Parts: sequence; C-alpha cells; structure tokens
Amino acid sequence: MKARVKWVEAATFVGESGSGHAVVMDGPEDSGGRNLGIHPMEMLLIGMGGCTAFDVVHILKKSRQPVTDCVVEIEAERAETEPKIFTRIHVHFRVSGNGLAEKQVARAVELSAEKYCSASIMLGKVAAISHDFEVIDSAVAG
Repeated sequence: MKARVKWVEAATFVGESGSGHAVVMDGPEDSGGRNLGIHPMEMLLIGMGGCTAFDVVHILKKSRQPVTDCVVEIEAERAETEPKIFTRIHVHFRVSGNGLAEKQVARAVELSAEKYCSASIMLGKVAAISHDFEVIDSAVAG
C-alpha cells in the first residue's frame, strides 16, 4: 500500500492514495491554515470509522442479515500536551434493517473491534476505545 501527500500552500496538503483517490487536508486558522479541508487527525477518525463500518456491513451481509444502512458516529478526546494523541475514542453504530437480529449486530461490532478493523486495533494501542450500537428496524422507521 502506498500514499503520497503534497504540500500545496500554508497548511494545505493533498493526499493521494495508491488506488488513485485524493483528499484535501488543511489546518485550522490558528495554525496557519484556512480550514479548507479535513484536519489530519480528523482523517484518522474518518479512516477508522470507514474501516469498522465496512467490517460491520460485510459481516452482516455475509450472515444474511437484511442490513439497509449503517452510520458510525465517533467521538474522541486528545491529550492536552504534545503529542496530542487520542486518549479516548467512542464508536456508536446505528445499524438499520428490516428485522435485523440484535445478536448478529453485536457480534459484527465485536468482530470488527477485536479481529478485523486494523485501524481501530492500531489506535487501540494508545487510546481507550469503546463501542455501542443501536438497531433500527427499517420497517418501523419507515
């Protein structure tokens, strides 16, 4: 796997993935940026969210669960002093489907957290990570 990050100006950078996709990153104004893109530490959380959401949906589909939506909300706390690493991360899954089994959702979240999501397992080496979930019945939610 490869990636490339190119400095554009001030605190703006363009990150390019080995698969040919790009994203703009920028710093906040108080750090010399113009806040034109995702901050790099936000990118880590988004990457972790994408990794674990991918796992959960994949596991549920493989288990033949009728999943129709998955939203992952992440809240993180950072250390007060440099390096301002993540110290706590909470991941909340909102998983929708028509008749989803809560037990299967719990299993998918657990498997992602403990076995499959490389990003959260890596970040878990430095931050306390917690998870919870809610199951939304698509038939009822309409």
